Amino acid sequence: MRIDYHAILPELILSGTILLVLVADSFARPRRKWVAMPLSFLGILAALIAVVTLIGSHRTTFNGMFVVDNFALLFKVFFLSVALLVLLVSLRYFNDGRWYQGEYYFLLLTSFLGCILMPSSRDLLMLFISLELVSAPGFLIVAFRKSDPRSNEAGIKFFLFGVLSSAVMLYGMSLIYGVTGQTNLTEIGQSLSRTLPQGQETVVLAAILFIVAGFAFKVSAFPFQFWAPDTYEGAPVPVAAFLATASKAAGFAGLLQLMFVAFAATAEFWTPIFAALSVFTMTVGNLVALQQRQIVRLLAYSSIAQAGYMLLPFALVSGDQAVNRAAFAAATTYILIYAVMTLGAFAVVIAMTRESPSLLISDFAGLVRRAPVLGIGMIVFMVSLGGVPPTGGFWAKFFVFTAAISRGGLGPWLAVIMVLNSVISLYYYLRVAREVVFVEPRVERPPASPALVTGVAALATFAILAIGIYPELLAHFPPLSTLAGP
Repeated sequence: MRIDYHAILPELILSGTILLVLVADSFARPRRKWVAMPLSFLGILAALIAVVTLIGSHRTTFNGMFVVDNFALLFKVFFLSVALLVLLVSLRYFNDGRWYQGEYYFLLLTSFLGCILMPSSRDLLMLFISLELVSAPGFLIVAFRKSDPRSNEAGIKFFLFGVLSSAVMLYGMSLIYGVTGQTNLTEIGQSLSRTLPQGQETVVLAAILFIVAGFAFKVSAFPFQFWAPDTYEGAPVPVAAFLATASKAAGFAGLLQLMFVAFAATAEFWTPIFAALSVFTMTVGNLVALQQRQIVRLLAYSSIAQAGYMLLPFALVSGDQAVNRAAFAAATTYILIYAVMTLGAFAVVIAMTRESPSLLISDFAGLVRRAPVLGIGMIVFMVSLGGVPPTGGFWAKFFVFTAAISRGGLGPWLAVIMVLNSVISLYYYLRVAREVVFVEPRVERPPASPALVTGVAALATFAILAIGIYPELLAHFPPLSTLAGP
């Protein structure tokens, strides 16, 4: 087997960076532990440059288990960009406390290695390894505040439910292998498109249910969403930002490949399941979010509701390839825009952690007057998450809406439910915006916000407004301009 080292160059660079951070932290003096962050930043930047050198090419290695195409390149650029921003918002947060910085950056980089492996994984074994690389370090960094009982509780819950979901998903994958004798996603799709022997079809359907249940936990979909609020609240805020953006997007990247490639032939069976998952996930997330008073828990339930919107395109898969392409593109676009909105909102939250550790919504009163960049950013993120024009969030929902309408059948009904849920969500999103703009601040001085965190919030604000005003902007960034299903 000949290995294409250029195809795996970003992964090799990131793996080398992980080892370098671990060694540097082992030998650095306590006052020099901060060196782990710049090493991590430079390593991710080098990996991003390596990804750019792959744009325009199509490469396959490890006997088809690892593929570099437009889909993979899109998500690699996205994940590495998010990694840079998460590092920037983490620096001051972890410098302010008695944290084990080297271990944090080592674990975070390991999770991002799993993230960039995920969109290139075209094999069940590779998908599982990638997903566990994302999840396993997350169990540890969620509980990174060792002296905080809430953080310990969050880590234990995340670990227990995460391991259970992985076991269920792995069992489903083993059943698929038992029926088809294949682990390659394309070959599985070809096997399932043929008539199966009597009795094996039931096994395949059960296997798909197990696999979908495993991924439903990873993306916090109903009824597997209960871990998310406690985990987000108990984890360090930068870790919650990672879980809500990169970790969730990695789960969707794997799910897109499985459902649109490996299981497309059985779409008549699983599209109603995704329709139910989508409706219940967005509805439960929005209704419970209405009652929240703490901003991180509100963003956690918001992420659950947003997962429901992202699941909707999976319910649209049919025999019409044009509809399938529109659904695939809508899901991909929504994932990317959602991550920018949510990461920006978490950046504003991180900016407030030193002044307001409780992070109640009321702590953001009058923020637009105290810190205009952060205040305007929070308004834009809340309005965008609600789907109000002219923001990127509006176009994310619009693309899903038009894909659902063009599907026919159940599609228009799903579109109506999505619109109704979006209207419900406006209540709690605009409540935060109202607090930021119209409520008198308790103190007049600006919050002690690190410049890097403010910069991340400003960058995300600009990106959301730019996409909202000029949505064609996405088409000018390769490989977005040639996006197609994997």
